[in-house]
Amino acid sequence: MKIFDSHTHLNDEAFLGQEATYVQRAAQLGVVKMAMVGSNTKLNAGALKLAADFPQLYAIIGWHPEDAKDFDAVAEQELRQQLQLPKVIAVGEIGLDYHWDTSPRDVQRTVFRKQLALAKELDLPVSIHTREALQDTYDILKAAQLPAGRIIMHSFNAEVEWVKRFLDLGAYLSYSGVVTFKNAAYLRDSLKQTPLDKLLVETDAPYLTPIPYRGKMNEPGYTRYVVEGIAKELGLPTATIAQQTYRNALKVFDLEDSK
Repeated sequence: MKIFDSHTHLNDEAFLGQEATYVQRAAQLGVVKMAMVGSNTKLNAGALKLAADFPQLYAIIGWHPEDAKDFDAVAEQELRQQLQLPKVIAVGEIGLDYHWDTSPRDVQRTVFRKQLALAKELDLPVSIHTREALQDTYDILKAAQLPAGRIIMHSFNAEVEWVKRFLDLGAYLSYSGVVTFKNAAYLRDSLKQTPLDKLLVETDAPYLTPIPYRGKMNEPGYTRYVVEGIAKELGLPTATIAQQTYRNALKVFDLEDSK
């Protein structure tokens, strides 16, 4: 069984100096590929380094909405150059966050649009963060007119009426440990409306730890339990969900399967 964690943060300080151990632990659970996701200068650099150091790791780099206030012309030029490096597979995580509001909302929207334009120019997919900003996120993505199959809704966490709207933009919906939470029945309803060929799985480690380890620090290997939770909910074999989401990740990130 092969699983692809489409969004994780081994570049987070929580894993500093222990990255190889967590990569090995993940492999023991079938998680054989993973995308390291950045959000600012420091975390982007960390994602790039990990992708260079480990053959099974890839980098997704960009400026998170919480860091949008620090995204200037210098940062934009650096990002443009970094996005053309080997093993960079997407722009992210980018989007809007109206929960924390650490960057002004108008700045968030401007930086979001700039990065979407950059992704379109370089023909890269985008990993989208949205929190308490679904309508604005949707409107900006729709206006950006990215090619179908280039949008990933990271840690998708919305009611069922949003499923079709994002699917109509050609998006993939990536489910995290939240889908296993007891209070997330609404999200399992959304899952049931998500076509298998548009489904991705992720940990967002060290956050959003799935059952049965909720309450402890998350790690990339726990993608296995996201896959198991989804399979149970859909009444399908775990291997079926693993294989389909692995195939979907290779497709959206334009990767070949290594033998």
